[in-house]
Amino acid sequence: MKSLTDASLGQKVTPEGRSLGFLAWHIAITLGEMGSKAGLNVKAPAEHSDPPSSASKIAEEYESAAKSLLDCVQTQWTDSMLTDLVNMYGEKWPRHGVLSALIKHEAHHRAQMTVLMRQAGLQVPGIYGPSKEEWGQLGLKAPQ
Repeated sequence: MKSLTDASLGQKVTPEGRSLGFLAWHIAITLGEMGSKAGLNVKAPAEHSDPPSSASKIAEEYESAAKSLLDCVQTQWTDSMLTDLVNMYGEKWPRHGVLSALIKHEAHHRAQMTVLMRQAGLQVPGIYGPSKEEWGQLGLKAPQ
């Protein structure tokens, strides 16, 4: 999130596709949206709010929501509650399944964001290891 720029937020793969700013904001608001549906009192931007035009504001709101979600899970749930079922989108999910879905949701959209970031000329940060650009910064040759 901190690698985004205001100018990059409008980057899309296709004219009808989601923008980089939309995806970043979607990740931020989903922490509160899914968290609240699972019974947590997460402080996050409103579910249907429009993305800010400021990349730093999106990064700030994401970081704040992520910290709030972590605090809520640690203080409102116990390990023994993780198998309890909660109503999610008309289905019954175990609480641990909500957390798993949140992680997968974020990974999915972050992967989409890396494509848009490259198109926008931004350096992609490594998440699960060095990105293409980071290999050189580490003094190593990037794998082919």
